[in-house]
Amino acid sequence: MASLAKKGRVKTGFLNAFKTEKMNRVRKILRRFGIPNDTFPYQPKLSRHAVAVALLSCVIFFFFDIMHTLEDDNSIVWWYVHIGLLGFFYFSLQPSKSSMRYVSCWPFVALVYHLPSSQSVAISMRMNLSLFLTIFIFSIVCLLVFHYIFILVEYIFSCQKRKWPDIWTILQFSAVVSIACCVFLSHCRERPPEPRNLKDKVCSSWLAPVKSEGYYYPLFCMRDENWGTICVPYAKLASTSSESSTASSSDEMSLIYSCWVTFIGLYIANYVAERSPESGEKYKNKQTKPDFLEIVPWYSGTSADLYKTVFDLTISAKVFLSRFDRRVYQTAMKKNQRVPKKETRRDYLHDDFIDKKELWIDFMADTGDGGNSTYTVARLLAQREIKIDSSQKEKYKIDLDTLKRGDLLLIGGDLAYPNPSEFTYERRMFRPFEYALQPPLCNEKGSITVNKNGVPPRVSELQQGKKNKKKYRKQSMPYNGPRCFVIPGNHDWFDGLHTFTSNICHRSWLGGWFMPQKTSYFALQLPMGWWIFGLDLALHNDIDFYQFDFFSKLAKKKVGEKNSVIIMTHQPDWLVDWYENGDSKNNGSDYQLKGKNVSCLVYNILKERCKLRIAGDIHHYMRHSIVRSKESNSVYPQHLLVNGCGGAFAHPTHVFRDFNESRGVFYKCKAAYPSFKKSRRLALRNIWNFRKENWRFDIVGGFIYFMLVYSLFPQCELDHIFQVDSISGFSRAFFGTVWNAFMYVVNFSYVSLIAAGLFLIVAIAFVPSKVSWMTRVMIGFLHVSAHLAAALILILMLELGIETFVRLKLVATSGYHSLYRWHQSMFHRHLPVPIVIQDSIKQWTFGLYPACIKYLMSAFDLPELIAVTRSNICKNGMTSISRWGAIIYYASIFLYFWILSTPTVSFVFGSYLYICINWFNLHYDEAFSSLRIADYKAFTRFRIKHNGDLEVFTLAVDKVPEDWELDPKWEGPNSNQLSHLRENPSQWKAADSDQEPLKTVRIIDKFVIPRKHSPESLDDTSGSETE
Repeated sequence: MASLAKKGRVKTGFLNAFKTEKMNRVRKILRRFGIPNDTFPYQPKLSRHAVAVALLSCVIFFFFDIMHTLEDDNSIVWWYVHIGLLGFFYFSLQPSKSSMRYVSCWPFVALVYHLPSSQSVAISMRMNLSLFLTIFIFSIVCLLVFHYIFILVEYIFSCQKRKWPDIWTILQFSAVVSIACCVFLSHCRERPPEPRNLKDKVCSSWLAPVKSEGYYYPLFCMRDENWGTICVPYAKLASTSSESSTASSSDEMSLIYSCWVTFIGLYIANYVAERSPESGEKYKNKQTKPDFLEIVPWYSGTSADLYKTVFDLTISAKVFLSRFDRRVYQTAMKKNQRVPKKETRRDYLHDDFIDKKELWIDFMADTGDGGNSTYTVARLLAQREIKIDSSQKEKYKIDLDTLKRGDLLLIGGDLAYPNPSEFTYERRMFRPFEYALQPPLCNEKGSITVNKNGVPPRVSELQQGKKNKKKYRKQSMPYNGPRCFVIPGNHDWFDGLHTFTSNICHRSWLGGWFMPQKTSYFALQLPMGWWIFGLDLALHNDIDFYQFDFFSKLAKKKVGEKNSVIIMTHQPDWLVDWYENGDSKNNGSDYQLKGKNVSCLVYNILKERCKLRIAGDIHHYMRHSIVRSKESNSVYPQHLLVNGCGGAFAHPTHVFRDFNESRGVFYKCKAAYPSFKKSRRLALRNIWNFRKENWRFDIVGGFIYFMLVYSLFPQCELDHIFQVDSISGFSRAFFGTVWNAFMYVVNFSYVSLIAAGLFLIVAIAFVPSKVSWMTRVMIGFLHVSAHLAAALILILMLELGIETFVRLKLVATSGYHSLYRWHQSMFHRHLPVPIVIQDSIKQWTFGLYPACIKYLMSAFDLPELIAVTRSNICKNGMTSISRWGAIIYYASIFLYFWILSTPTVSFVFGSYLYICINWFNLHYDEAFSSLRIADYKAFTRFRIKHNGDLEVFTLAVDKVPEDWELDPKWEGPNSNQLSHLRENPSQWKAADSDQEPLKTVRIIDKFVIPRKHSPESLDDTSGSETE
C-alpha cells in the first residue's frame, strides 16, 4: 500500500472509503442505466457535489415530507438545516479544496439552532447535536481501534509495516455517519406509520429495526420502579413494564444502531478488501488516469515550497552567485578533464545536424508547472507530424500538408515550478514528457550518464534492426531520433543550478528525446549556414566571462560572414528592460548595466549575422519585427520572438502593447497570443475568480483582517444604531460608528495599529519598483485603506448580528454550559440511569466522561459562549474574565469573523490586481499568476529549407484538456520499437474528443527569414493575429 501511495494512485477521502475493486459488478449494473461511476469526484469537485446533494434533499423533503407534515416542527428544523447548508457550501466553502471546509461547518451548525424558532424546534435540534457528538466520538474511537488491530495483526503475520490511514478520512467518515444517524432518527422515529407518506415507507422498508431475538447485554439492562425493565442497546432504550417484562422474540434493536453498524461494517469490509493482495496487485497494474499535478498556487501563503523559493532566490542571487558561479566551475572542470584518443570533445559545440538537407526544430519554454498544460504541449511535440487545416494553409500561404516533428527540441528554461528539486523535476517535467514520448527500455530512471558522446548500444540495435546487429556490434550507430538541448532559467538557478546539472547535464533522456549536452550553455551548428547559441544568463541576466569568451571566439573563427545565428536566452531583455524603465528616457545607461556581455556579443560581434532572438520567461507569445528606415539598421536582429507558453500559467500581452523600440531601433508587433483584447478580459477574472483559484489565501487574508480589528472586540455601544427608524439615519449611524472605530485604532489601539502599519509597509513594497516612490506610497496607502475599511465594516456587521441575537433572547440566556445542562435534563428525563451507574462510569473514566461532554458541548455552542463573554466584558470590562477566557473568546469570534472576511479580502485584493494590470500596466506577473490559467499554450516550429530559408510556425491550443484517458492505439510500455518511430507515441488522449489537442491545435503565426537579407521579408505579417 505504501508503494501505491507514493505513485499517487491511491486517493483518500470519505467518498473513496467505499471504493474497492470488489464493486466492479455493481459499477457494470449502474453503467447500464447511464450512471458514470468509474471514479469518484476529485477533491476540487466535492463542494460542487455537496451543493447538489443539499439542493436535491431540499427538493425531496419539500415535495414528499414537508407537504404532508407542514406543522411538524422536526421537518421545519431540517428544512432550516438544508437551506443553511446549501448557502454555506455555495458562499463560503465552494472555493475550498481541502478538509478545511469540514472544520468550517462547526461554527455554522452551532449557529443554526439559535435561529428564531419554537421551543420544540430548538429541543429537536439539541437532541440531534447531542446524538451527533456521541456517535462521532464513538465512531472515531472504534475506527482507531480497528486500524490499530488490523495493522498489528498484518504486521505479525506478514512482517510488513503498513502506513497509518489518513486521519482526515476517519474524521470525515465519522462525521458523515453521525449526520446520517441523526437524520434517520429525526425522520424515522417510532410512531404509527402512514401508508401514504413516502418517508414512512422508506423507514419501514429500508431502515427497519433489526430483530434482536430477546437478547440484551446485561450491562445495559436495569430495573426501575417507574419505568420497569430498561434495556439500552447502544442508541435506543427498550422499556417494558412489570407486567410484560419478559423479553420476546419481537424485541428490536434501534435503527440508529443498525445504521451505525452498517456504515462501520462497510468501511471495515472495504478497507480490508482494498488491502488484500489480489486487489492491490490488480490496482497497481491498472492506471486509468495520469497523475498530473496542478498549477502552482502562488498565493497559497501556507506552502513550504513557496517560502523555500523565496529563501533560495535571496541566497542564490545575493550571496552565492557573486562568490560561486557554477558556470565558471563547469569551465574549470572541462579544462582539467582528459579526452581519450579518437574522441573529440563536444562539450559546448554540437554539429550532428550539419549534413542534413532539411531540418525541423521545435522551441518551447517555461514548462513543468501544471501537468495538463505541460502534457498538452509535450503530446503535440511528440507526434510524428501535425496536419494543417486547409483554411490555415490558405491563410498563411503554406505549401505543406503536415508539419514534421522537430529533429531538435530546444527548451528555453524554467523547467519546473516553484523551485528546482528532484520532486518537481520528476513530477512536473519528466513525467509528462515520458507520457508523451516514452524513453527507451534500456534507460534506467535517475541513473547518471558519464559518456554522452555516443548513444547506448542497445538503442543503436533497436533503431538498426536485427539484420544489422552483427555489423554494428562493436560500434554504436549515431542516434537518428529527436534530440533535446536545454538552457536554465531563473527558477532553475534558485538552488545554484544543482538540480539542473544532475537532471539535464548528467542524464541522457527527457522522455524519448536524447540529451547530449553536458553544460548549461551550448552552440549548435546547423545546415545551410545556420547556428543556434544557447546562453545561460543565470540570475543576473548576463553571461559570464568564460561564456562570452567561448561564443565570441566561435563567432570569429567558425561562424562565416554570410551565416545566420539564432540567439536563445531565457529572459527577453528587450521587453523586460522596456517594462522596468517605463516612460523614462534614460535607456542608454540602464540598458548598459543589464546584460552588457550579451549586448556586446549580439550587437558588436555578431552584428547582422544575428537574424533572430528567441526567449521565454514571459508566458505568452509575441513577435516583433524590425521597422525599415532610411538609416541602416541591419546590425540589429530582424525579429524578436517570445514564447513562454510551454506549460506554465498564462501571462498578459496587453501590458506590452506599446513596446516599439529597443536600443534606438524601432520594432512593430506582428503577432500576440492571447490577443490584446482577450488578455484584458482575462484580467477581469481577478475580481470574481481570485478566491476560487487561491482558496489557501483565505488563511492569510482572514488572519490579516482579524489583526486589523483585533483591538475593537467587542463593540458594546450600539444602542444608537437600533434606535434609528429610517434608512438614511441607519446609514449615518452605521458609518459614523465605523469612523469612530477607525479613530480608536489610531488613537488608542496597539495591536491593530501595529498590524495596519506592517500591512502598509508590505503593500508599498509589493508595488513594482518601475514607478516612483511617491506613486508606490500612494498606491500602497489606497490599497491598505480599502482593506481596512472593509475590515471595519465587517466587524460592525458581526457585532450587530450578535447584539440582535441577544436582544431577541436567542443567546446569552443560560450561561456558558447551557447546552450541557439541557443535555443533563433530557438525559435524566428520557434515560433515567441510576446514580450508582453514573458514579461508576465517572470512576472508570477518572472523571473524564462528564467533564469531556460538558466542555465539548460548551466549545461546540460558540454563539452562546461568545454572547455570554461579550455581555460580561461590556458590563464589567476585560478585567472581569481570565486570560484563558479571553483566549477562548477571541478564538471563537475569530472563526465567525474569518468566515465573513475571507470572501471580502479576496474580492478587494482581486480588484486591486485588476485595476493595476488594466489601468496602470502594473503587476503583470502577480495579476496573472493568481488566475492560474492553464490554457493558451503554444510552441514554435522552425524549418530550415533546402534553399537555406528559415520558415517559422507557431502552433497553439486555446483550451487545455483537464480529463485524460488511456489511448487504445498506444502500443504500451513494453514495445521493442523506439517511441519516436511509432504512429501513436503518447499514452494519454483527451477524454473529450472535442478538446483533443491534435484536433484543436492551430497556427497563430508564420513568417520566413530568408538566407539572404531581403528588406521585403520584414513586412511579412502572414496573417498573424494581435487583436
